Amino acid sequence: MESNKIENLLNAYFEGNTSLSEEKILKDYFNNHRVAEHLLQYKPIFVGLHVAGMEKSKQQLDTFEIKTSGIKPWWYSVAALLIIAFGVGAFYLSQPQLTAEEKEALVAFEKSKQAMMLLSENLNKGAGQLDLVDEFTVSKNKFLK
Repeated sequence: MESNKIENLLNAYFEGNTSLSEEKILKDYFNNHRVAEHLLQYKPIFVGLHVAGMEKSKQQLDTFEIKTSGIKPWWYSVAALLIIAFGVGAFYLSQPQLTAEEKEALVAFEKSKQAMMLLSENLNKGAGQLDLVDEFTVSKNKFLK
């Protein structure tokens, strides 16, 4: 009966479907000296796992502490805020300040640009009318021939 239970646990173990308690049962069974004859082939696996779990490193690891220079973490926030404020201020102060004469020139430029657009639209309408005259001339020449 115990052999069937162990076989079922082995199948589940190799499929990756066992819990830690079931794996402990398998390790305990195979680390005993009374393993069934047909299951002896699995004994080296579990004995090796047991031995690997018992290994301990004898190497000493040197650890060291990182000493801070006394700067508190909130100072980083203050520094970041000052940098952002400086950047925003520099951006606004670097914007060109126009004189009254330059502002008047910009207004005059906009007005002349609007006038040129109006002229361009009217010329395009006139060019469209000339296309109709050209078509009339072509049709007239066909009848007169």
